[in-house]
Amino acid sequence: MDFQIREAISANMKGNNATEIRAVVEDAIQRGEEHLLPGLGVFFEKWWNTTDDTKKDAVLNELATAFAH
Repeated sequence: MDFQIREAISANMKGNNATEIRAVVEDAIQRGEEHLLPGLGVFFEKWWNTTDDTKKDAVLNELATAFAH
């Protein structure tokens, strides 16, 4: 992933509240366009870098369950 993408998304999302961020995520998923996937990856990376191991483990278990189907 190119660092310019990270910086652009971070700048565009700065100051957004949870409702606004949810709308962006849901819109990207609903559209299903491949070029939006790196943006969702930036969201995940931001979260990953700022959360504790307990929350990471919980999400990883949920993802493992989701991908098992």
